[in-house]
Amino acid sequence: MLTAGDLLTLPELRRLRALSAWRGAALVAHAWLVIAAAMVLYAVWPAPLTLLVAIVIVAGRQLGLVVLMHEAGHWLLFPAQPWNNRVGRWLCAAPIFADLPRYRRLHHLHHRHTQQPDDPDLNRAPRAPMARGALASAVLHDLGGLTALGHVLASRPWRADASRPWRRLGSPLVANAALLTGLAIAGHARLYLVLWLLPLATVYQLLVRVRDVAEHGLVGDRDDPLRNTRTTRASLLTRALVAPYWVNHHLEHHALVFVPCWKLADAHALLLAKGHGPSMELAPGYAAVLRRLVTTQTRR
Repeated sequence: MLTAGDLLTLPELRRLRALSAWRGAALVAHAWLVIAAAMVLYAVWPAPLTLLVAIVIVAGRQLGLVVLMHEAGHWLLFPAQPWNNRVGRWLCAAPIFADLPRYRRLHHLHHRHTQQPDDPDLNRAPRAPMARGALASAVLHDLGGLTALGHVLASRPWRADASRPWRRLGSPLVANAALLTGLAIAGHARLYLVLWLLPLATVYQLLVRVRDVAEHGLVGDRDDPLRNTRTTRASLLTRALVAPYWVNHHLEHHALVFVPCWKLADAHALLLAKGHGPSMELAPGYAAVLRRLVTTQTRR
């Protein structure tokens, strides 16, 4: 199995490994400022079009919070571990009803057993082609809120850790109560439902599905960090709406797991410069990945 030392030199790895507290703070602040701007847009100009735009923007930043929670899960958001825990828990995970310690535990198993039977994320992305109708049905489930409902019913968080339910539900309830209270004080309590829960239950679910397909869909179960995941090229608009905070550079993350997200593009450039490009699983865009998913089925 390839290691980081097989891919890049020690000085290059040291440069990529360096963390930055101010960059981590700036990324979290950026996510919340974009969310706030989308809410202000609809609050000031309430209309169907601005509502749709705001929902898409908020859902994209909710995915961004997942990305930043992921950074904290790898201790990459801040150089100091306590800040990874505090910020990752309260400003990234809890608002989207996630639990950072549980996520960290399962995600590290994902890295240890990528695309293998013990990978807890193995069923998140299709390993075989899908019929066009099946993909369309999945998209409708996402946008209709059925996927989110299924997640809630399957996880049954109200029954998890029954002896100490606060451990699982406490931080999400506190964070969402704080968000609702803040919006209520501003005179826009309804935005919590319209521009927080609604995007989270609909568009966000679709974005997560697309991300999962792009990262691990149809890549096989090879024990090769350059082949068992995928990097997807993304335009500026795609990065703004669908692939926040360099999440499209998933191959680089798996190959060089200690690299913070804001250096993944640099890692990508270095890998290409070293001649690893032909060995890397790359896609020209998210649409291309989805086309491959269904056109492969058509040819079978």
